[in-house]
Amino acid sequence: MTEAAEAKSGARISSEGGDGTGTGEEISLKDKGNDFFKSGNYLKAAALYTQAIKLDPSNPALYSNRAAAFLQLVKLNKALADAETTISLKPQWEKGYFRKGCILEAMEQYDDALTAFQTALQYNPQSSEVSRKIKRVSQLARDKKRAQEVENKRLNFDMGKNLDTLKLEMSEKYGSEECWKDIFSFLVETMETAVKSWHESSKVDPRVHFLLDREKTQTDKYAPNVNIDKAFESPHTHGNCSSFLRQYAEESFSRAACLVTPKSIISYPQVWKGQGSRKWKHGQHDGFFVQFESPSLRKLWFIPSSNEMGQTLCRDPEVLDISAHEVLPRLFKETLSNS
Repeated sequence: MTEAAEAKSGARISSEGGDGTGTGEEISLKDKGNDFFKSGNYLKAAALYTQAIKLDPSNPALYSNRAAAFLQLVKLNKALADAETTISLKPQWEKGYFRKGCILEAMEQYDDALTAFQTALQYNPQSSEVSRKIKRVSQLARDKKRAQEVENKRLNFDMGKNLDTLKLEMSEKYGSEECWKDIFSFLVETMETAVKSWHESSKVDPRVHFLLDREKTQTDKYAPNVNIDKAFESPHTHGNCSSFLRQYAEESFSRAACLVTPKSIISYPQVWKGQGSRKWKHGQHDGFFVQFESPSLRKLWFIPSSNEMGQTLCRDPEVLDISAHEVLPRLFKETLSNS
């Protein structure tokens, strides 16, 4: 058989070797490639499909098969190009759209993959394989969208929007606009820093942050935050820590303070175990407390945490009744508001 005749008949080679002298059963390059594909040798399969394409460049099945091999080799751009060629050569063959859908799925382009699979189903409505793919990719698309929403929430957490009502209350409590804005910014920054830490490591350090007086505080003696990791071990440690913090607030001339502590480390007081007016309304969520203290205003929040799409996500802060759930007693001597 001449080379031209071999090409025209489907590029046949001998299974007995590459010298062409064998007399055994002959198989086509495509079939040989299929055998390598089935055995998991995708590189060799792709090479054989490429040889076959050189001899028969208008055969859509060859591009379809090579696309499948490239997909297994994670050469996704090459695979997609072959799938597109398959479609252009045989537009009404569902296999080209199926290949394209599988490749786009691997690229995590789920919406485009879904479109390709839906087109494949139009040309072969009885295909259970395509129907299963549509169901799977639809779920993947929903999951990806939800994961993006979660990530956006993690990256763009705006605590200030959750504290609009407090902003109004502060403006009424404090006579000076500069004063209340300074205190509000201190609180927002402290809470957002805690949320960022929780998102990154699922934990926050138990601390009380102090807003020191720029003019009166001896900054070489008083730091802007105090670790309180032992404060919640027992009533005794809790009482000692509270006394120390009250003295610290007074002697440092602090204008406000903000406690941040994870729920998980609190042995005492377990403020979520009360009944009646103290009844806890926030389930078993993990999370952390934020307690704001100033001479004229006290506030308490619980920021619950959940796991969404494999990511730790802080929920919006839940306002608590501080008289029922305070984590620490009052740190500042109470004063009347300036309004």
